[in-house]
Amino acid sequence: MSDRPFRVLGIQQIAVGGLDKHPMRHFWIDILGLSDEGNYRSDSENVDEDIAAIGSGPLKVEVDLMQPIDPDARPKVHDPSLNHVGLWIDDLQAAVAWLGEQGVRFTPGGIRKGASGFDVCFVHPKGSDEAPIGAAGVLVELVQAPDVVREAFDKLAG
Repeated sequence: MSDRPFRVLGIQQIAVGGLDKHPMRHFWIDILGLSDEGNYRSDSENVDEDIAAIGSGPLKVEVDLMQPIDPDARPKVHDPSLNHVGLWIDDLQAAVAWLGEQGVRFTPGGIRKGASGFDVCFVHPKGSDEAPIGAAGVLVELVQAPDVVREAFDKLAG
């Protein structure tokens, strides 16, 4: 999937959880292209997580993909999974077109102005028969990065 015609530029650290981290890995690592940074397991925290990352240097941000070791034990790292997360995208039009070709499902409304004035589009938390790839239970907002964000990423992330 190296022909991806867009880049995810940055987010704040987030952690998402589910009963099975494999669909999350498929969405975040295989489809969006985040790097696989390793694993962390803690019996006392009831978590088996894969760590994905975007950016580098000061722009590197972790995305923790968590599943419980014991789904009935606490803490319940999968409940709730997360409301939504926003991702800066360098070319939203290209991203939406390419992701759609990969079978990613979007929420109704397409690309539109978001609350902060940037163009946005949402990846649906769940796949469907027509578009089988959802964001593994998490609503994901793709946000068109303004010039200042793209320039900072290009300058600092190289």
